Parts: sequence; C-alpha cells; structure tokens
Amino acid sequence: MDHITPDSGRPEDFRAALGRYATGVTVVTTLGDRGPVGITANSFTSVSIDPPLVLWCPARNSQRFPAFAAASHFSIHVLAADQLSLCQRFSRAGGSFEGLDLGQTTEGLPLLPGCLARFDCAAHAMHEGGDHAIIVGRVLRAALREGEPLLFWGGRYGDFLHHD
Repeated sequence: MDHITPDSGRPEDFRAALGRYATGVTVVTTLGDRGPVGITANSFTSVSIDPPLVLWCPARNSQRFPAFAAASHFSIHVLAADQLSLCQRFSRAGGSFEGLDLGQTTEGLPLLPGCLARFDCAAHAMHEGGDHAIIVGRVLRAALREGEPLLFWGGRYGDFLHHD
C-alpha cells in the first residue's frame, strides 16, 4: 500500500486516494437569478432519518456555487446507469436544460426525468468545508424507482457489476 501526505503539495495524490471510494452520481438543481441551475455532484450522503437530512458539497470555485449557496430549496437527482449524458451535461462548465422533459416541484424547481431517486429539499444549514461548502438539506419529499445506478470510481463512470 502506498502512503501519501495530503498536505505535501501534490493534491493529485490525495485525489487518487479519494478516487478509490466508489460513489453514486447526482445532479442537483435549483433556481438562480437567471432561471434553472444544475450541477453534477458525487459528494452526496444521508445525514439523519429523523429529521430527514441529506448533504452534498459544491465546489466554491464553481460559477454555479452562488446560486446553490443562496438557494432556499434544491432537488438532488440520483442518476441511473443509462444517464451518463445527463451527468456530463451538468459537469464542469454546467449545462442547459434545453430539450429535457422537465417536471417541476411545488417550489418551482426543475425536475429531471428518469432518475433512480429524487430528494426535494429545503436548505437547512451550510458549513465550511475548505474549497467546498457542506450544504445540508431537509428532505420535504422523495421519489424512487427500480433500476441500476450510475457510479463514479477512479475518475471513471460506470455501472454496477453483480456478483451473486
């Protein structure tokens, strides 16, 4: 096993170690000053069942960060294995909602079609997290369907291989 020191001036080593942990992939949506905003995130987890809380961590240097930092509500969409194009649409520079068959929450947030699960949230808390923020949402509603997840591991996207 290789050992690294995260503060060694080689952030790529720390990123490589983090990449050994497989995660699901989400797209988080909200409404900004200029309309709907979406961002791909794999930093999503449950926090509490009672009350129902989840968190995700947007990068502070993202151009979309101010919209999420100011949002009173947001929706987290868990992507299915066949939704890589949706993931890529909202990665890095952001993406357009053009051509998507969108739904809408009671709060007017854009809902993406075909996701495995969705969590409609009210902003609950925001915490410092270095170059990211930790945004906690109180889940108001959730929706789910059967299917296989889109996964992220080692800098690559893929799906789940069954080992029975």
